[in-house]
Amino acid sequence: MTVLIFLIVLAVLIFVHELGHFVAARSAGIRVDAFKIGFGPRIVHWKRGETEYGINLIPFGGFVKIHGENPDEESISGPDAARSFVNKKRWKQVMVLVAGVFFNFVFAWLLYSCAFMSGVTATSDGFEKYTDRFTDQRIMLTYIEPASPADKAGFKMGDVLVSAQGYTDELTIPSIQKYIAASSGSPLTFQVRRNGQLNTVEVTPAQGLVSDATSTYAVGIAMQKVGSLRLPFFTAIWEGLNYTRVMIRETAIGLYTFVTNIFQGTANFSDVAGPVGIAGIVGDAAHMGFTYLVMITALISINLGVINLIPFPALDGGRTLFVIIEGITRKRIPIKFTNTVNIVGFALLMLLMVVVTYQDITKLFK
Repeated sequence: MTVLIFLIVLAVLIFVHELGHFVAARSAGIRVDAFKIGFGPRIVHWKRGETEYGINLIPFGGFVKIHGENPDEESISGPDAARSFVNKKRWKQVMVLVAGVFFNFVFAWLLYSCAFMSGVTATSDGFEKYTDRFTDQRIMLTYIEPASPADKAGFKMGDVLVSAQGYTDELTIPSIQKYIAASSGSPLTFQVRRNGQLNTVEVTPAQGLVSDATSTYAVGIAMQKVGSLRLPFFTAIWEGLNYTRVMIRETAIGLYTFVTNIFQGTANFSDVAGPVGIAGIVGDAAHMGFTYLVMITALISINLGVINLIPFPALDGGRTLFVIIEGITRKRIPIKFTNTVNIVGFALLMLLMVVVTYQDITKLFK
């Protein structure tokens, strides 16, 4: 089920991105030869007008084949050269190239807005002005340390702490932390609510899990006090836009930091998730609820958009950089050079994908 949900999410995001290129190209009067989701052998395909549509076997990608995007003699001076990407004005070329990213951001905005309208689990941080709209406030587990006592005991992200055996006061995050720290390593029994059902979990705290207090007993969980926040239509649209803006900024900062660390030789590729890792994240979100799945899909859409803005060959940002250079110099970059650079860039991206996927699989075995 996790794999199926991930493939659906991936296909939707690829469709949205490529739809942006498709719509922009058509509106600019550029011929579009193909619009396909996936790579490799065909599953289904059909032709409508001059465009061939299809779904291919390997779902990790998709493409829109735009006449003249990879220039050749036919697209430059052939019979349909007037409808070629390479012969359009520079601003139209940039519009087509960045349209996919724009659609990813707009799609994320739509998803976030829908989540706020339907009711999203959130903390009051950043939403202080809507404090009176929070309902069903509770303490939720938002992270489980792998191989920790909590992980081995069967705690899951999204579990809501209901009670602790032998503890009669109101449960708060500080009180739970003190309760665990005072255990001296004796087993503790918690009652949690998961998917609407009550479950009993017994866990034995251990030392060495808290970095700044290695002698303190802990179980390896992160907790937050959350509540259900539902906003009116127009308020949800506005807050969805604000949240999208914040997440674009934070994603861009994180990506910039990672790329900078690569050049400094300090990058940790284990912090990056490939298809396998993302599938696990999507599965966890789906397990926690539909709203979580919507939110994580929006975040992945933003990541896809930000990554494509990087000025690296084969990415939309790299192609846009070539167009800008041509606009500044008033000279067309040699066709053979641009095509070769884009092929090399694509190969390097595939190599990076293999490395990251290997890291993901290694984590699974660990």
